[in-house]
Amino acid sequence: MKPISQFTLSLLSGAMMLVSCNAQEGDAAKTDETKKADSGEWVQLFNGKDLTGWTPKFKGEDLGVNYKNTFRVENGLLKVSYDQYEKWNANFGHLFYKSEFSHYILRCEYRFVGDQVKGGPGWAFRNNGLMIHGQTAASMKKDQDFPNSIEVQLLGGKPGGKEKRPTLNLCTPGTHVFYQGKLDKRHCINTPNGPTFHGDQWVTVELEVRGSEVIRHKVGGKTVMEYKMPQLNDGTLLEKGTISIQAESHPTEFRKIEVKVIKK
Repeated sequence: MKPISQFTLSLLSGAMMLVSCNAQEGDAAKTDETKKADSGEWVQLFNGKDLTGWTPKFKGEDLGVNYKNTFRVENGLLKVSYDQYEKWNANFGHLFYKSEFSHYILRCEYRFVGDQVKGGPGWAFRNNGLMIHGQTAASMKKDQDFPNSIEVQLLGGKPGGKEKRPTLNLCTPGTHVFYQGKLDKRHCINTPNGPTFHGDQWVTVELEVRGSEVIRHKVGGKTVMEYKMPQLNDGTLLEKGTISIQAESHPTEFRKIEVKVIKK
C-alpha cells in the first residue's frame, strides 16, 4: 500500500472539517420545536400569546384573511369569537398549524362559552373540531367549506344538562375510514361510549395518531373510539397531514394545544 501523501491528508482533513461544520449548522438551524419533537417532548402548538405558527382560511376568503377577527388570543386563550358578526353567513373557517404530523399524540383543552351567533345551524351548537391528517390550507379552494381531513368532533351538552351528547365523535369531510373491521362511508360516526360535558367546563382530550395504522380518541385516558386506514375518498391512505381547529358558529376557547411525536 502506498503511503498517503501530505496533500491527500490535507484534502481529507478539509473534507472532515466541512462535514463537521455542515452538521453543526444543521443542528443550529433546527428550531426548539423540532428539537423537542425529535426527542419526544411535548411541543406547544399554541404559545399563549398570539397566533404565531397558525394561518386562517375561511370559505370565500383568501388564505390568511382572519374574517371578522374570528380567531384571536385574549388573556392567554385562543378564542373562536363572533362578537363582530351580525349573523352567520356560512363562512366556515379553519385555523391551520404550520407543520404536518404523522405519528403523534395531540392533547387539547377546550370549552364552549356564550351564545351561538345568530343564524348558526342547529347542528353547530357547541360544536368545534380538531381536524387531523388534513390537506394544507394553501391547497383549499376559495369556496371550500372544510379541508379534506379526519374531523375529531368536539361537542358540548345541550341546554337542560340532561340529554346525552358525547364528545369525540368522528366526521369525515372528503375521507373514509375502516371502522369496526370494514370501510365505513358515513359522514359522521358517533362514539359508542363517549362522555357528555355540560356547561362551560374545561375538557381535556387526547388523540393517538399512528399514520394510517390506527387513530384513537381518548378522554381521561380511556379510548372512546378507534379506527384504522384513514383515506381520501379515492382510497389514498393518509399517512400524515395538517392540524386545524374550526369556526362554525359557536364561541369556543382553547387554553392548550400540544403535540408529542411518537417514534415509529
